[in-house]
Amino acid sequence: MRSIIIFFLAVCSINTLAQQPPKPYGALPTQRQLAWHDIETYGLIHFTPTTFENKEWGYGDADPKTFNPTNFDAEQIVKAAKAGGLKGIILVAKHHDGFALWPTKTTAYNISKSPFRNGKGDLVKEIEQAARKNGLKFGVYCSPWDRNNANYGTAKYLKIYQAQLKELYSNYGELFMSWHDGANGGDGFYGGAKEKRSIDNTTYYDWSNTWQITRNMQPMANIFSDVGLDVRWVGNEYGFAADTSWATFTPMPPKGVNVAVPGQANYPESPMGIRDGKFWMPAECDVPLRKGWFYHANEKPKSVSSLIDLYFKSVGRGAALDLGLAPDTRGLLHEDDVVNLKQFGDIIKKTFSLNFAKGAKITASQTRGKTYGVSFLTDNNKKTYWATADEIHEAELIIDFRKLINFDVISLQEYIPLGQRIDSFTVEVFENNNWKQVNAGASIGAKRLIRMEKPVSSNKIRIKVKAPVAIMLSEIGVYKLVD
Repeated sequence: MRSIIIFFLAVCSINTLAQQPPKPYGALPTQRQLAWHDIETYGLIHFTPTTFENKEWGYGDADPKTFNPTNFDAEQIVKAAKAGGLKGIILVAKHHDGFALWPTKTTAYNISKSPFRNGKGDLVKEIEQAARKNGLKFGVYCSPWDRNNANYGTAKYLKIYQAQLKELYSNYGELFMSWHDGANGGDGFYGGAKEKRSIDNTTYYDWSNTWQITRNMQPMANIFSDVGLDVRWVGNEYGFAADTSWATFTPMPPKGVNVAVPGQANYPESPMGIRDGKFWMPAECDVPLRKGWFYHANEKPKSVSSLIDLYFKSVGRGAALDLGLAPDTRGLLHEDDVVNLKQFGDIIKKTFSLNFAKGAKITASQTRGKTYGVSFLTDNNKKTYWATADEIHEAELIIDFRKLINFDVISLQEYIPLGQRIDSFTVEVFENNNWKQVNAGASIGAKRLIRMEKPVSSNKIRIKVKAPVAIMLSEIGVYKLVD
């Protein structure tokens, strides 16, 4: 009897251990980063006097009266973004030209000196309110470089810039992003000096203390720059990450430089990240909807097919798609932009509305226990997952549809709160009584969208995955891209 009891207790102990979650692996995302991953697509609005000058970069010398969008409609812009599937809006509250789109106390070069709303307007507030009304997150971009400010290049300017951030952090609700870039200085108006001002961007902006303001005042705002802290630049403005894309990253300075700061990142590794990097620092893929970031009448928006391709090469590679939106001189998104956004959004929404894997029979070569079973792979809940035992580093899943289905998209998602673990996968389809490999890759991460060159008809799919530790997958989807 005693031996039976000991055996029973041993079995219970093993089962209890099997039901414990796998241990975390590598760098892990914070809660604000997990919230950012859920957004996936958002927009970046550029709209300053530069729009009315038909330029890409303003010099900082435009008369504030130049800014006069007589038909500005924040709702029209935000609703068009929402129709495109965008879940957040970042407004460039101040670009390099130095013109502030809110009635700031830090500089006279702001919207109150323009004809907009008879000098009583606050465009930041209007966009923020429209975004929240329509269920979109809101963020701001305030350029560190200021080509208008006479104090730029001196110690006085840093306090001005930090005060601008404090105003934006105080008056526009919770922000999901605080967007920055290197802003290395150069030619500018600078209060009439009209000269070139060079700064040492490794020290001038005092990023450690400047970003501490963000952390203190907007703890859920993800800080974006080419070196993070929360989200890194993908290293190009084409809108896509590398096919192998790690959410972990170790910022490194260029050769000959001792400090990695915004504007001085080692860009070659940004598109793919670094396997087992020191920090969880996923990539943002920023790209304008048109050719330029600001509106130009001679340009057209990207085609719907191009936007679909960008989506699969950004969101589909574990990154985010940040699409540049450029209101015209009326203060509206051009009709062509609105149409293409709507068609793009409709295709993405319809494509992912029907998951063929839901209702299919899924079997796994190994499962950690009932708490981590395959049923969680199609429950549309990113907080649940299938997992293997600690000693199992290779596994396969078979999805049996019980009938022939026609598909061309497969979606895989890891349970990233415990790290990016998988470093190899293959996808096979069952054809003519044989398994045929149709795709293979390395990284999965937050989301991996596998897009076939042409639709496939099969009744079964086999997915093989490898990792240096226990394997975890949160969701699996099988879809047909809507034409």
